Amino acid sequence: MNSGDFSKIIAGTMTWGKWGKAMDSKSMISIMNHCLDQGITTFDHADIYGAYTTEAEFGDAFANSGINRSDIQIISKCGIQYLSDNRSNKVKHYDYSKDYIIWSVEQSLQNLKTDYLDLLLLHRPSPLMVAEEIAEAITLLKKEGKIRGFGVSNFTPSQMEMVGLRADVDVNQIEFSLTQFSAMHDGTLDYMITNGITPMAWSPLGNVFREDTEQTRRIHRQLGELMDKYNATEDQLLLAWILKHPSGIHPVIGTTNTQRITDAVAATKIDLELEDWFLILVASQGHKVP
Repeated sequence: MNSGDFSKIIAGTMTWGKWGKAMDSKSMISIMNHCLDQGITTFDHADIYGAYTTEAEFGDAFANSGINRSDIQIISKCGIQYLSDNRSNKVKHYDYSKDYIIWSVEQSLQNLKTDYLDLLLLHRPSPLMVAEEIAEAITLLKKEGKIRGFGVSNFTPSQMEMVGLRADVDVNQIEFSLTQFSAMHDGTLDYMITNGITPMAWSPLGNVFREDTEQTRRIHRQLGELMDKYNATEDQLLLAWILKHPSGIHPVIGTTNTQRITDAVAATKIDLELEDWFLILVASQGHKVP
């Protein structure tokens, strides 16, 4: 599996259901088709989204959409045992036992109305995970054709290595944006480049539009000075900044606004000049690079 198996911009579905827009089936189908029209073919899920309800809602919409399964890629995640009316958990925790991983994937397949996942991710690392047991589950799921690729999410380099020595890790989905770029400095992206692991970035716009701070004001000022030069919106420049990184990051966008989806895809055509990339970084940091 390689990065070309997924669209450069990925549609995140976390807010499609009850954790956000609470879209009905017709609305979901409309967004799916708009994504496909723009070249977004990859849809990112997790079993817990919508307190274990969004996968099934998406699956129902997909089954009625007329979209060919071979034209899209479906990602899902497992491992978080969430506090929900749909589970009898006493506390939020993580479960990476062989039986639970297999059961969770089978539930996702049933909910999503599909025979396979293009990619399964372990949602967050657990201090109790046993790499050998994870590998046994992944090997069986691949053998049975229920998953085609395997990866992790929010894993450190050492955690990727521990799991990767037993089962090939294709992807690590991490938080990465102009306001959260620790992965550039703590070895996470370096490790992925070295080992051929594809990075995907959740929350790629960071806090720029969610918070009014000195940092976000600096960012807005700097982006404002570059918008005319690149004929781009602020959110496009934020995505272009991520896309410039040599690790080949795939942003996972959470918007359901059709114009912003269109704009996100257009951002892949923007090639920031070297010094402009650093100007944007400095605006976020509030100081020059060392």
